[in-house]
Amino acid sequence: MKIWYAAYGSNLYRRRFGCYIAGGRPPGGAVTYSGCRDPRPAAADRALTLPGGIYFAHTSPTWGGGIAFYDPELPGRAAARAYLLTPGQFSDVVAQEMHRPAGADLDLTEVLATGRQTLGPGHYETVLLVGEHEGDPVLTFTAPHPLDGAEVRTPTGAYLAMLGHGLREAHAWDAARAGAYLATRPGAAGTWTARDVAALLSVPVPTDEDGVPSAP
Repeated sequence: MKIWYAAYGSNLYRRRFGCYIAGGRPPGGAVTYSGCRDPRPAAADRALTLPGGIYFAHTSPTWGGGIAFYDPELPGRAAARAYLLTPGQFSDVVAQEMHRPAGADLDLTEVLATGRQTLGPGHYETVLLVGEHEGDPVLTFTAPHPLDGAEVRTPTGAYLAMLGHGLREAHAWDAARAGAYLATRPGAAGTWTARDVAALLSVPVPTDEDGVPSAP
């Protein structure tokens, strides 16, 4: 069995996701990742949408502002990108998202049987089964709570740029569409406008030496 990991946040952008696989520091980020035990690239990837939506909440040690979480009960569809991984790679990606050492395989029996599995109380420690593709499960992870009750927080420009470039790369959206999608999500709405976000996407993804854009 392989696993399709459905990314809806900064891992939409392949270059950023590569830091979880091969190790490294994402452009504009503040954390260097160890990578997976198996550093081979994902066997495949595809664009997809998930029932529900995303919102921005809490404070990221990597980006400094709110980060994306998935709530399957929100109206609409959430844009995502699925990467085909081995169970070991998926386990190591989850570990790094939970700020734990990679190296232990997860027992995913519960989520495959019931659709949901809680690995801990942290921000990305709830695994959800969101579908199936070509006989393999599509899994993602999010917060243990929905939007209701979350500590909603504005995302930084660097983070939104990473998501926006990922949307353009995976879904072939133009900057205006990506900007409108991100600017209307809870946490970004009211601070970022669609035009502001689209402007972030008019320049290449920043390197570590470049400045990190801030909210307008």
